[in-house]
Amino acid sequence: MSEPITARTQTRTARMNTKVMVSMAMLTAIAYIVMLMSKLMPSVMFLDFDFKDVVICIAGFTFGPLSAAIISILVAFIEMISISTTGIIGFIMNALATCAFCCTASFVYKKMHTKKGAVLGLSLGVVCLVVVMLLWNYLITPMYMVGFSRADVAALLPTLFLPFNLAKGGMNMAATLLLYAPVVTALRKAGVVPPSQNSQGKKMNAGFVLFSFALLATFVVFALVLAGVI
Repeated sequence: MSEPITARTQTRTARMNTKVMVSMAMLTAIAYIVMLMSKLMPSVMFLDFDFKDVVICIAGFTFGPLSAAIISILVAFIEMISISTTGIIGFIMNALATCAFCCTASFVYKKMHTKKGAVLGLSLGVVCLVVVMLLWNYLITPMYMVGFSRADVAALLPTLFLPFNLAKGGMNMAATLLLYAPVVTALRKAGVVPPSQNSQGKKMNAGFVLFSFALLATFVVFALVLAGVI
């Protein structure tokens, strides 16, 4: 009797793995499309606000931080060979920024699978994004910014790079809080991911939604100010 049961279990596992791979491929494609659409947003000097991290965070929350890292690298690579003008340096910076935010948030959420865990993970993701990009902008940006010395870039760290990454991370954090629940619910209904073992946080209450919208509005206004729109 054990052999048929084992065979059925292996078949279910194989089907689930196939569905997960298909879902990750779909989320990779969606993240790339969102990145293209984000190019329509106002930029700050040569820095572009990018909402692909929302899609990648949802993938990380659903399938784990390794999935977030894989999709981050894939999307950055596809961007490099399709529309990017910054080559391998842009690829490295892009992948580092997304991994810093999404993998940190996904790792914490995996350990604390609650709304509090999501908020904490995303908050730490924003902090990690800001710190990592301050360091790497200081190290790498002078290599491709014509006419800017390392001292010039260092002077821009607190006035440009820090507020930009804070605004970008804050917007992605708020959007992820708003979109994760409906997206993962759709994936569960499709049988792509198993039902949640945690009874907490299956539905977003009104207070949580209002908090997320207020957070998103705050960082959107902040981003528009940085871009000189308002």
